[in-house]
Amino acid sequence: MVAAAVVVLAACTLVGLRWFLWKVWFYRDPVRHPPAGPGLILSPADGTVVYIKRFKDGRVISEKRGEQILVSEIGKGAGDYGGSGWMAGIYMSPLDVHWNYAPISGLVTAVIATPASVNLPMLDLWEYVRMTLVRKAVDLFAHRYRLVNERNTVFFEPVSPDCPRVVVVEIADKFVNKIRCIVKPGDKVTAGDKVSFIERGSQVDLLIYDEEVEFRVKPGDHVTGAVTVVAAYRPGRRDPSSVTSSTSSSH
Repeated sequence: MVAAAVVVLAACTLVGLRWFLWKVWFYRDPVRHPPAGPGLILSPADGTVVYIKRFKDGRVISEKRGEQILVSEIGKGAGDYGGSGWMAGIYMSPLDVHWNYAPISGLVTAVIATPASVNLPMLDLWEYVRMTLVRKAVDLFAHRYRLVNERNTVFFEPVSPDCPRVVVVEIADKFVNKIRCIVKPGDKVTAGDKVSFIERGSQVDLLIYDEEVEFRVKPGDHVTGAVTVVAAYRPGRRDPSSVTSSTSSSH
């Protein structure tokens, strides 16, 4: 009888823990205190930086796939926002906070939702273990899901010349229920404001439409949405060594 009671208690504990993790803890909304300063571009999400790529003339090169990918394929309409700049990919595991935030202060000029007939899984089992439990980066840029899964693209026009245009592309994973966007075109946002919520695992691409930036993170770093400075806009004073070290480690 005692053994049976222990088994039942253990089973109830596991069920209760799973319910808490998926229904309460997953939806947590911690208070964030964004840093202030000219030219700062904040992380739009919690997660692990999986790549930093340069795009030019609206195209970015996939080293593993050996082809050039149109920026417009990654985020619908993103190819029309500018020709050259940088892209940082952030993978959000189920352990991360799943709110997304405005990387700069500005005006939301467009929100484009792109549906998909089916969402492909972002990671295989080993990649999932490595990214979620070990917290080691996997370069996900070559994965096909990035071009076919459901996504939501949010365009930000800066209110100050201290920042460039940026676009946030939210990409759904296979098990994502939905991407819930809480901003619309014409909304004014301050850096660090919440803009959307993505359920379960997912990815966020941050597109910076200017080449003159200094990256403060590199692939493998864990970032905190609305808090971590991903890059700083420094026209005419870009540090090539910092960019080179960031991109080379993502290959």
